Amino acid sequence: MKKITKKRHLEMKLQSIPPHPNPKVGLEQYTTPSIIASDLIWNATSLGDIEDMNVLDLGCGSGIFTIASALMGANLACGVDVDADSIQLANETSQKLNLDNTDYILSDICDFNNSFDADTIIQNPPFGSQRSAKGGEDLKFVKKACEIEPQVLYSFHMASTEEFLIKFYQNNGLEITHIFRYDFPIPKIYEFHTKEKQNVDVIAIRALTDF
Repeated sequence: MKKITKKRHLEMKLQSIPPHPNPKVGLEQYTTPSIIASDLIWNATSLGDIEDMNVLDLGCGSGIFTIASALMGANLACGVDVDADSIQLANETSQKLNLDNTDYILSDICDFNNSFDADTIIQNPPFGSQRSAKGGEDLKFVKKACEIEPQVLYSFHMASTEEFLIKFYQNNGLEITHIFRYDFPIPKIYEFHTKEKQNVDVIAIRALTDF
């Protein structure tokens, strides 16, 4: 497939990706909006982190960041998720888009020890909105990324934990270079939701590794 050259065209492609087929509350599965995914991957590409790189998407869900990376010229984009339904959906979407530079692995990220040589890791872990964010699932994802040792990490978090996260990243040998800010809409998909849509302030941190 020819590499996409306009941000709007990337967003339009990502709009065709179906949401989670069977969202599970325990995994805090919320589909990343195409406008957010396209903005982050477009910026990551402009910073030299996507094209011709091996990109690993931890907790890939429906595969939106894996697919976006592939569309923007990644050498290979690999998505990892613990949910078989999500992996199947992501695989099917990649096939429909005729992407031959994607791969998907069914695995809990804590157990993931694949020898995939990642240049860039992109992850949108559970925000921890149903529990304390400090010490939550998002920190497990950051620690796993540190174990894999990519050149650069992009990770989403609740904006309210930014001050804590800056110190956490520094203590784990990560040099923060950019913080992207988004208004993340969470639709009413679980029984405990009382509003049709709740907007949550999130940040996506770009950090260089120093190992």
